[in-house]
Amino acid sequence: MLQLQIFPNNPYQENTYILFDGSGDCAIIDPGMYTAAEQNVVTNFIKANGLKPVLLLNTHCHIDHVLGNHFVFEQYGLKPQFHKGELDVLTAVPAYAPQMGMRYEVSPLPDTFLPETGTVTLGNSKLELIFAPGHSPAHLCFYAREENFLIGGDVLFRNSIGRTDLPGGNFKQLIDNIEQKLFTLPDDCVVYPGHGPETTIGYEKQHNPFLN
Repeated sequence: MLQLQIFPNNPYQENTYILFDGSGDCAIIDPGMYTAAEQNVVTNFIKANGLKPVLLLNTHCHIDHVLGNHFVFEQYGLKPQFHKGELDVLTAVPAYAPQMGMRYEVSPLPDTFLPETGTVTLGNSKLELIFAPGHSPAHLCFYAREENFLIGGDVLFRNSIGRTDLPGGNFKQLIDNIEQKLFTLPDDCVVYPGHGPETTIGYEKQHNPFLN
């Protein structure tokens, strides 16, 4: 049974997720740790719970979701995994980080890219891949079917959606992917987004102003 812990990080209050099951293996998803204090909170949680980091996953590669990639690599020897369509997004970060006043330690590049569909194995558990670009060119979501929750990145938020005015963004594509790929999940599926509080698929079908 997968469990998760949420850590809001960096000036963008990006949600970093630790996923783990009874095996003790854990995945770090979208590490946004920026300060030493933020780094310590995550590493202390991993240590206190006797977890072994085995996967570093990025839903997409905007700066707020990859600020901790270098730190995770230094700490645990893990290189990120994401869809290859996000590679240009990642390699663009060093050029624009200073303009945003951000200190950025360059992320390692993947040895392994994730496909559009399929599964990622974590311990005794599986995460299904859902390809949902629109906020970024090759955004992936991670669905835990047995536990019925989605690590959604910046696709769907409580009462909102991901912004589409950044390079590679596409409003129609984002809406289509939400309606065709996320809204087919059960209404009681909990969505854990890249920013802000969790929501459910059913709630967003009923109340999201961008999707009615």
